[in-house]
Amino acid sequence: MTPRLRGLQAGMICGALGMVSPVAAQDASQGSSMMQGSSMMQNGQMPHRMMSPGLIVPTMDPSNGRKLFAEKGCVVCHSVNGIGGEDAPALDASTMPPMMNPFEFTARMWAGAPAMIEMQRQELGEQIEFTGQELADIIAFVHDADEQKRLSEADIPPKIKKLIHSDTEGGHEMNQMKQGGGMKMNDGQSPQ
Repeated sequence: MTPRLRGLQAGMICGALGMVSPVAAQDASQGSSMMQGSSMMQNGQMPHRMMSPGLIVPTMDPSNGRKLFAEKGCVVCHSVNGIGGEDAPALDASTMPPMMNPFEFTARMWAGAPAMIEMQRQELGEQIEFTGQELADIIAFVHDADEQKRLSEADIPPKIKKLIHSDTEGGHEMNQMKQGGGMKMNDGQSPQ
């Protein structure tokens, strides 16, 4: 195929994908060199997108994010659709910006890290550890209204559920996040 036809093909694919996925459209607009060999298998899992030499962006699985949100204990302090704690801002998809760079989301979490880590230690007894993939999946869940509708009390492990209920019954005094130390999601406004 000639370079001109290859460019035309990439442009057509870009236009078609642009209606479906901004990330896919960006990949397609970079031509066939980006489309060939742009995915990598890692640990036998789904391919990751090669964004730049040496950098990959993991696939984001909101269903696994829902599971992790409950199991890791995020739900102790944050609620989604009314399920969860109230010590930190609610993370309903309806309050999130319509389009958000996951690195921006992570940067905002980082800004609130000292207060979040302190709350994790007090609530859970230790700081929550995440892999990059786990964090990607949780971010996907926080931005997926359909997956959030699937969150139920049944998703929450008994140990975590007990922490939520002791919190709502006045079992401790945790106000750091409520008093301004929390994660800001949208132009300096905490979603609540």
